[in-house]
Amino acid sequence: MKKHCLAALICALTLPSFGAFAQGAPAASPSPGEIVAQAPASEWVAIAPEDLLVMELSADRDRKPRRVVIQLMPPPYSQGWVGNIRKLAAAHWWDGTSVNRVQDNYVVQWGDASEEKPLPRGLATVPESAYVAFTHITLRELPVQMTAEERAEALASAEQHRLEHWVQRDAYASEVKFSEGWPLGMDDKSSWPVHCYGMVGVGRNLSPDTGTGAELYTVIGQAPRHLDRNIALVGRVIEGMEHLSSLPRGTGDLGFYEDPAQRVPIVSARLATDLPQAAQPKFQYLSTEGATFERYADARANRRDPFFNVPAGGADICNIPVPVRKVTEN
Repeated sequence: MKKHCLAALICALTLPSFGAFAQGAPAASPSPGEIVAQAPASEWVAIAPEDLLVMELSADRDRKPRRVVIQLMPPPYSQGWVGNIRKLAAAHWWDGTSVNRVQDNYVVQWGDASEEKPLPRGLATVPESAYVAFTHITLRELPVQMTAEERAEALASAEQHRLEHWVQRDAYASEVKFSEGWPLGMDDKSSWPVHCYGMVGVGRNLSPDTGTGAELYTVIGQAPRHLDRNIALVGRVIEGMEHLSSLPRGTGDLGFYEDPAQRVPIVSARLATDLPQAAQPKFQYLSTEGATFERYADARANRRDPFFNVPAGGADICNIPVPVRKVTEN
């Protein structure tokens, strides 16, 4: 946190807006949803089926199926844990486990409630350093054989790239941005995914344990950003969130179910590529590098559609969810 931000509240009150906006914008300005609906096909990015984890829960009380689809985190973030998740899915490890924790305004967690189910061989032990990715140029990282002019040019280029892509300052990071469809925090040398609603993380015990990926959770409440860089984030729920967020809250410590009968059985969890072709879900996300997303983010930060009287002048990064849509074939 920057020194001049004496508290998170002060930081929030001083956040700059997304892009330039006119105070006197017409009341008929499009809503964020309308902006997304007008996005050209070229700004929608297909999500590779190998990056989708499809989890089937037991049917609900009305015998309706409950499918949850998770998009896995891309490189360079959390790849040790993501690799473990791929191995766990290939081994059908989650079949017969359960959703066993639902803590109000916090998380839903699933895995082996008994903590006795053997894990498949070959899972990686991932270090805590992998909570972040070291992705930014610093002076000491530049080749020593560079001339002073070359070093200055390289740093200027990196700074220009940073300024073009960062979204705003933040109470939990020096700055935050969207990159390739994901919300990220950053400091002067690293970046990391952040705990927004629907993000999926890895349950763990006390440090230095970092978890294997067998115990997973998703955020169902106000973004718990204090968890950033303390737990691995490995993806986000892009379909079926209602099947998790609407579950009865657990009454045990931390929201765990005290009665085993409350646990929701997991029928299966597979990578989409392991499903029959006809059953493979297809999704796209709105490119966060395109012109439409820039307009959408600005509209989320400064609502000008008819219901709103006063544009907010800014927004938390978690209040700008990246649009995702399901693709249906004719």
